Amino acid sequence: MKIEGAMSSKRWLSPWKDSAEKPAIYHCISRVVDRRFVFGDVEREHFRMFMRMQENFSGCRVLSYCIMSNHFHILLEVPPMPGGGLSDEELLKRLSATNSEAFAAVVAKELSEARSQGRGEWVGEIHARFTYRMHNLSEFMKTLLQRFTRWFNRTHQRSGTLWEERYKSVIVESGIAARTMAAYIDLNPVRAGMVSDPSEYRWSSYGEAVGGGPKGNGKKSREGLVRACVSHHGVGFDAEKWKEVSRIYRRTMGLALERKSGRAEVLKGVMRPQMNTDESLDVEDNGTTLPDLKLAAMLRCRVRYFTDGAVIGSKAFVNEAFVEARERFTEKRKDGARRLRGHGAPAAGELWSMRDLRVRV
Repeated sequence: MKIEGAMSSKRWLSPWKDSAEKPAIYHCISRVVDRRFVFGDVEREHFRMFMRMQENFSGCRVLSYCIMSNHFHILLEVPPMPGGGLSDEELLKRLSATNSEAFAAVVAKELSEARSQGRGEWVGEIHARFTYRMHNLSEFMKTLLQRFTRWFNRTHQRSGTLWEERYKSVIVESGIAARTMAAYIDLNPVRAGMVSDPSEYRWSSYGEAVGGGPKGNGKKSREGLVRACVSHHGVGFDAEKWKEVSRIYRRTMGLALERKSGRAEVLKGVMRPQMNTDESLDVEDNGTTLPDLKLAAMLRCRVRYFTDGAVIGSKAFVNEAFVEARERFTEKRKDGARRLRGHGAPAAGELWSMRDLRVRV
């Protein structure tokens, strides 16, 4: 029997997954089996490497991430496949991200033969062999988890599953919701008491953006965070806008840097903004950030809506998703948007959830 108001266990996918105008963004979470603390520095570095490899192959983009000791968070944008598909050159470039040069060379030779013989259907078959795994949330996560599990099991002489259950995912609206979710993800090590400043944690998007990452540039993370913060203004993956966007992002986290010290002041568990002149000019509510500093306190708590809310965004966004997935609900459910409560209450009215959570919120 269907429980009144309950939703199907089938994974929620964005109704706009093939739209070029409305980004399909997901907050993805997975935990190690039995929640064991198995990720040390080496494991975190390898997980990040596999994540970036899968990003380069799939065409999906990581907006924000954090790799903890027994779980990880990824804010992932899944853009539609380019109109007309991929060129041979782009396909081979993506294959090189996750395969050997020898493998890519074999595929290149096969494509060349098909082209020279004028066999368009053969070319299509070669492309289809790989592109079904691209621009796809499930394939991105499945491949990432499988690749890391194989490496981890081989390295630690173990076998069997590494992950507790199938990964969770929440649809996230671009704009305030995406920026807030990115900050929530980057603040994981602060909530866990591992660091007081999120920039000090190497295995996160903000730590990589500020510290440069293992290759010393951090460009991928800066691009992702720029996109997370201002994609609703039509901004793409533009690392050049990081200086401007970083001020907005720091305020969202309750962290604003002083001009002189370059450090944040922490009082009673909340970063008190110590703003320089440029930041002070941006403080007035101009639609770029939630004005209430209670948001910073909220982000330092576990907000279950962000992992179990199914859809997070404005009231209109959640209700639109509800209409698109009406068959998941009983007739008694009249609309989708549910007001955030508990730890999520400071964002109530700005952010809404599809699920009306009642326990541990």
